[in-house]
Amino acid sequence: MTGKIHILRSDLANKIAAGEVVQRPASAIKELIENSLDAGAASVFVRIEDAGKTVIQVVDDGEGMSEEDATMAFRRHATSKISVPEDLENIQTLGFRGEALASIGAVSQVELKTRTAHEDVGTLVRVEGDEIKEATRIACDRGTSVTVRNLFYNTPARRNFLKSQQTERKQATDVVTRMALAYPNVSWKYESDGEIMLNLARTSFEGRVQDIVGKKAFDQLVPVRETTEYVSIDGFIGRPDFARRNRTDQFLFLNGRFIVNRAINHAVFQAYEHLLIKGSFPFFILRLRVDPRQIDVNVHPSKLEVKFENESNLYRFVLSVIRRTLATHDLVPSVEMADAESGAMNARLRFGGQAPDPMAIPGQIDLDQLFRRARPLQEGVAVNSFGPIVRREPAERIVPQEAEHSAAQDGRAIWQVHNKYILSQIKTGIMIVDQHVAHERILYERAIASFENNLPASQQLLFPQTVELTPGDSALVRDLLPHLETLGFVLKPFGRNTVVIEGIPADVRVGSERKILQDLLDEYRNNEHHATVDARDNLAKSFACKAAIKAGDRLSVQEMIGLIDQLFLTTMPYVCPHGRPVVVKISLEELDKRFGRT
Repeated sequence: MTGKIHILRSDLANKIAAGEVVQRPASAIKELIENSLDAGAASVFVRIEDAGKTVIQVVDDGEGMSEEDATMAFRRHATSKISVPEDLENIQTLGFRGEALASIGAVSQVELKTRTAHEDVGTLVRVEGDEIKEATRIACDRGTSVTVRNLFYNTPARRNFLKSQQTERKQATDVVTRMALAYPNVSWKYESDGEIMLNLARTSFEGRVQDIVGKKAFDQLVPVRETTEYVSIDGFIGRPDFARRNRTDQFLFLNGRFIVNRAINHAVFQAYEHLLIKGSFPFFILRLRVDPRQIDVNVHPSKLEVKFENESNLYRFVLSVIRRTLATHDLVPSVEMADAESGAMNARLRFGGQAPDPMAIPGQIDLDQLFRRARPLQEGVAVNSFGPIVRREPAERIVPQEAEHSAAQDGRAIWQVHNKYILSQIKTGIMIVDQHVAHERILYERAIASFENNLPASQQLLFPQTVELTPGDSALVRDLLPHLETLGFVLKPFGRNTVVIEGIPADVRVGSERKILQDLLDEYRNNEHHATVDARDNLAKSFACKAAIKAGDRLSVQEMIGLIDQLFLTTMPYVCPHGRPVVVKISLEELDKRFGRT
């Protein structure tokens, strides 16, 4: 009787093992870059096509390989980084497992060109599906060039499960950006589909951070530095008002290696305590130096996870350093005040010759225009003006007398509670509306209608705004540009990672265009992690969330009435685009029961 158990063929075993090392194009890029850096490269060039699915090329000027080493490199567990078991306890290089080239070669078509400094000619090796097709001598530059074509061509299931073009390109961009941050002494050039995304000269760590995040964002960062006998930390953290809506802008490096560690991330977050708004996360770029003998990087083939000999001590160290850094810096946001004459001029220009009341609600004029534009006219009834601006009154005055009179004329009893909720009487009891999510629902359906009808409504800016973006954000803006224009944004590229905002959607308050654009991009990425597939739907949700009035915005009675009218003209007035409830009703029967009137 023949046994059931057998040894897998080497090509099949290599395809299976490749799934742990090469999960997506970004994984292959990371492994190839690590090999370049371990080879002592002073410059690295990365080129991708079709988000890395068609072509990945990494070229370096490192020490190169001999002909024998070049062919040996594609065998599994072939490495020059370690040789004896003791080496695992003192790993000084980025790579060491000897799996990268073998894994990449098993699922793609690879061409390697390499030459050492003391050789006159180099070596060309072609590998296809774990089989060496060609190994010959050619003329080439010193260093190594690896070109990967048709990734996962022989594993179609893995290729079919790759994410969207935009997501895979972002992952690749993030890998190159992290490596560029970790190695400022290396010059970097990164090209995607013929477009130069990064072109960075060798510089200091501070210079590299400024190159990546931009000058204005760099001014919002606080330096961190502490050295002890066992561990050292340096880098930058963001001021509390520079917090982001997701964790994408958190960079942690250990001995030059980008890692993911929940304990250290939590230590940084905990150090901010109550300085952050709920739902926001700190920006940080931190570099840790620890004795390699006190860590274990051989945890997972991706080498993103690390075990520490004493993680609790490291947690307390990071917490203490970040907390002390925050305590010793002036983190109060600065406010630039324009002089009265220029301020009045700007007001006249923005609001049609009439300066706004200094006590007006932020964004009230824009809300007025919004509701007048959106609210349908009843037959024989003039456009409902929102009347005089409501001034802030003492706490016991819920609504000013003139507002009460206006509400009485409209036949409604309506109040704003804590500048957050709208309380209104209805026939069967009372209704409580969350003003932010109500406006969010309105803006979301308006954005969807804009996409369907392709009728953007923009307001041109008198003074265009220049915004510096990170490479990842810049790539995202380019991908979303047609949809952003349909929403009403008018954006013009200005340099590699800079855009000029010339116009904004009609629903966006003038003066908040930079913040709205950045918040919109952050929210878009945050929604991506929650499996929002359709890009237009994701963008509509993100825009509605960030452009809507906020909890804490004081509204006049007329604005509250207009908001509720528009809410109940939507197709789904009871939940916001993210599924949160908009309206809570309390019936008269329930009120009677609570007061013992049954």
